[in-house]
Amino acid sequence: MRSGTRPKNLSADERRSATVEAVVDLAALTNPAEITTAAIAKHMNLTQGALFRHFPNKEAIWQAVIKWMAVRLMVQIEKAAEGIRSPLEVMQAMFLGHVDFVAAHPGVPRMLFGELQGAKTTPAKRLAHAMLKQYATRLNALIETGKSCGELPLELDSDAATTLFIGTIQGLVMQSLIAGDMAQMRADVPRVFAIYRRGIATAQVDKGDR
Repeated sequence: MRSGTRPKNLSADERRSATVEAVVDLAALTNPAEITTAAIAKHMNLTQGALFRHFPNKEAIWQAVIKWMAVRLMVQIEKAAEGIRSPLEVMQAMFLGHVDFVAAHPGVPRMLFGELQGAKTTPAKRLAHAMLKQYATRLNALIETGKSCGELPLELDSDAATTLFIGTIQGLVMQSLIAGDMAQMRADVPRVFAIYRRGIATAQVDKGDR
């Protein structure tokens, strides 16, 4: 949503969605910890009173934002993998889809990192952890399927491969945020995933050979 634009005749659900999108927009430009309800209202050209007619407090807004992120991200990566049968190719499509989502919404990782780094266990932080768990479960299942069909070695540590997949994306995102260049992240993705893919596809445990 563009700052200074007042959305008119919106339903309650539409107004809540517009608020979430406004926070994601602001998070791309501002430290999420410094985003106030006054700033959100100003960005939407609303009064704080109008904002609080749809959310009881700031924490409720943050919960809605994290939920929006989780739903949109999972939808995007599943859509990217639609119709692909090879587990490894599905993982590549998920990797690319995840990065595309972050590049299109740079406020998303800033919000997510901000919540996960917080000392307090908030409802929004619990949602963020639940999202990461769901994501990891999906990946782990793909890796196990890859073992079953022979695309991945049976000796591959599925949990470690899952952690590395997520960590690789997080590393790309963090570097792009620091550099302020999301386009570079998209450009780097094919080469980075190729290295990850070679690593897990050729991983071997030579227990009896040592």
